[in-house]
Amino acid sequence: MKDELFYKGSFGLERETLRVDKNGKLAQTPHPFGDSEQITRDFCENQIELVTPVCSDIKELMKELERLDATVRAELDKNGERIWLYSNPPHIENENEIPVANFIGEHSGKRRYRDQLERRYGKRLMLFSGIHFNFSFDDAYLHSICDDEDFGHFKNRFYLRLYKQISVHSWLVLLLTAASPIYDKSLDEDGASGAVKSRYASMRNSERGYWNEFVPELRFGELSEFVDSIQYYVDKGALFSASELYLPVRLKPRGVNKLESFANGVSHIELRMLDLDPFTKLGVDERDLEFTHLLIMYLSCRDDFELTAELQAQAVKDHKNAALYDLDGVCIGGVPMLERAAQIIDDMQEFFCDDSEACSILIYEKNKLSDRLCTRLTAEEVYG
Repeated sequence: MKDELFYKGSFGLERETLRVDKNGKLAQTPHPFGDSEQITRDFCENQIELVTPVCSDIKELMKELERLDATVRAELDKNGERIWLYSNPPHIENENEIPVANFIGEHSGKRRYRDQLERRYGKRLMLFSGIHFNFSFDDAYLHSICDDEDFGHFKNRFYLRLYKQISVHSWLVLLLTAASPIYDKSLDEDGASGAVKSRYASMRNSERGYWNEFVPELRFGELSEFVDSIQYYVDKGALFSASELYLPVRLKPRGVNKLESFANGVSHIELRMLDLDPFTKLGVDERDLEFTHLLIMYLSCRDDFELTAELQAQAVKDHKNAALYDLDGVCIGGVPMLERAAQIIDDMQEFFCDDSEACSILIYEKNKLSDRLCTRLTAEEVYG
């Protein structure tokens, strides 16, 4: 069994869903939970975002998510509303049904930022919903692998290296959790309706989701260089703020989530690519979160490398490709994507060979690859 400290950490989860009325239409009532920090909304007023407290493991995380979910369902039920547990939105008549999140008072800056996003991206993108997984290793573990280097400096470098590894492997988590191939035609244009089988297994992660109009070129020599490389795009007006950097992975600072807070060091890493799982009550399968944790652990032990501008662009391309429904001809480094995914999981099984619970999770995820092949073949027969 690997060092127990290696498994320890801090876990958090954000789950976005939409509120709908009894007819499955977007709820037009105001957000019913005031300024609650744990039950809020992200982009639009008819969205519900659950933010768990920091937890010591994934089982505790799921209990906290279940608690928040029950609170929301009970309150929505009073108004005849319910949660829309799909990453793609229901039918909409037009964008007037998508009110921008109405943050007021001391939070009014959030409203101004979302108004800017509306002008740049339109409102329909605000309806896509998913899961964000937040994680940090226990400082005791990081101290155990830090030699004589200043700990703060070591920790920042550790997370920069981890960020690079997860960035080039973000496609794998997406591949295993994509769950939104069907959407309503109204997402394309006003007045349209009816279910459509998309060319994507996950629309929000595809080219149709939130992406910047450019692929940012970030620098990773030191944390200050990383921050400056993001600030460059803010200064030139390409980004309204660092929050508009729409990549599947983010580093978060200690304290308030602003670039200036990185002066206090890195707090944790955030993975933003998981779709809502409509086959689970809470919108996420505990095994997928366990796998994501295992992948983070595994990647944290891989050698450092230079994430060049070319590799950063390729990572974005690989991620968008993993969102496709039909993966025929889609490769990672010249290897078919499903085959490359199996290779990585095989390597993870070797890495965690003395951990039976981890191996069980990896077998579950690897079986999805076979299911994906069977599903694609069935779809080809059905849709010709």
